[in-house]
Amino acid sequence: MQQLEPQKFVSWEEPIEMLYACHANVKRFCKQLTMLPNYLAENGVNQAVKNDVQQIINYFNLAAPLHHQDEECDFFPALLEVQPQAQSAVDQLENQHEQLHQNWALLSAQLAELLANQRNSLDPELIAQFVAGYDNHIAIEEPLFELGRTHLAETQLTQMGKVMADRRKI
Repeated sequence: MQQLEPQKFVSWEEPIEMLYACHANVKRFCKQLTMLPNYLAENGVNQAVKNDVQQIINYFNLAAPLHHQDEECDFFPALLEVQPQAQSAVDQLENQHEQLHQNWALLSAQLAELLANQRNSLDPELIAQFVAGYDNHIAIEEPLFELGRTHLAETQLTQMGKVMADRRKI
């Protein structure tokens, strides 16, 4: 079921590129989630599904919350220092982070049941809600990444990358 696509490798020395890379992972996993109900209907729960679902769970349980911390603790405050007019978008994004986590809690429960052989299908509407939440969020957020790329000093970005890497103890 996995869809392999070429990936660009970046490091924490380029924190904005890392934020984009996280979004690329979100988009890839959301695409897999969208395909999952039909795949399950045709093929049932097999090891390929379980492998993919485990990767999705790992990503949204571990990497996605860290990504949100990177934004809320590091990127957004630095951006607002140089682009205060971004405040309303930042407020909206931070509120969306809460909703994204709530949507994930609902979806991850179904995915965990799938892994535990307690269910053999997923709620397509729940998946659509989860994916739409991220699609909307990314559409608002990525223009802020571009503002950061344009307006944040190289020294700020370097320090930001170090803090983000330390958050992961890399």
